[in-house]
Amino acid sequence: MKLVVVSAGLSVPSSTRLLADRLAAAVDRRTPVDVQVVEVRALAVEIAHHLTSGFPGPDLAAALRAVGEADGLVVVTPVFAASYSGLFKSFFDVLDQDALAGRPVLVAATGGSARHSLVLDHALRPLFAHLRAVVVPTGVYAASEDWGAEGLPERIDRAAGELAALLAAARPDHGRGLPDPGPVPPGRGAEPAAHRPLPPERGPVPVPGAPVSEGPPVRAGGFEVVPFAQRLAALAGGTPQG
Repeated sequence: MKLVVVSAGLSVPSSTRLLADRLAAAVDRRTPVDVQVVEVRALAVEIAHHLTSGFPGPDLAAALRAVGEADGLVVVTPVFAASYSGLFKSFFDVLDQDALAGRPVLVAATGGSARHSLVLDHALRPLFAHLRAVVVPTGVYAASEDWGAEGLPERIDRAAGELAALLAAARPDHGRGLPDPGPVPPGRGAEPAAHRPLPPERGPVPVPGAPVSEGPPVRAGGFEVVPFAQRLAALAGGTPQG
């Protein structure tokens, strides 16, 4: 399984990259994955050229191809002006709109204040919902004071477990090794519907008190058709008037 990590940190070293690496390692502990990191910072010039010319450079083309071939993604952005960074958004602007359809994605962000934690729900989730990705329930936001504090490792583990479960479910060998359930007992779908005998035709539905009609019964779908006047007379206990 191939896990691609998209990190949009701008500094070196970067807290955004640090969070991305921790998330990838937590996923790999649960289900073995081949991790490839895409540093958007290194692609800034090629992204700008692609936006103006429509043609990606070689490094950007390789990064876009890696994202398109990934079984799952971890995406991490720093928070600028209460939202994802412009460089982060520009990378996904040049990605093919169908590249992430149905792919599991773990969203994460870093910022200087815990007040920006809602960026996960009001910015990142709508973006990847638009790209038709499957965003895992738990997003991870790391403010400056979260590093080394309680709570962040637990959020990382929970989010990584959710992504790992989706990746494991998508494995080609998922479900192998289960015992053979054996033949399906008769009457439980073992025989195709087209080969099953038709049920016997049901007889006429009797109407209490109704006179027996002369001649053969009129049938529709296996039931006898009783004229309304005859049925009404049976309910009234008399005979219909002409």
